Amino acid sequence: MEVVRIFLYIAVAIVSLLLIGLILIQPSKSGGMGATFGGIGESAFGGKAGSHLTRATVWMTAIFLVLSLLLAVLIGRGVGQKKSALSQAMESIPAETQAPAK
Repeated sequence: MEVVRIFLYIAVAIVSLLLIGLILIQPSKSGGMGATFGGIGESAFGGKAGSHLTRATVWMTAIFLVLSLLLAVLIGRGVGQKKSALSQAMESIPAETQAPAK
């Protein structure tokens, strides 16, 4: 399960970078970063780039949400996690030297 967690971390990082890029090249009402690059969003993707970029942003956001939820579930259930250092240290101490429970 450790491999799945690593894959999900990498996938979330890649999707988030793609999502950042998609958001930055979208033209806004006031120009924004899309106008800074000479209208790269419109010239590179055609005249209907706004709808395509918006649709791609929605899909990437949904993928990011699903991957993040999967990762949170895996981490929350403790899949693939080892015991903490404190619990390992407590197990190594003999029972007679530990303080009695109240």
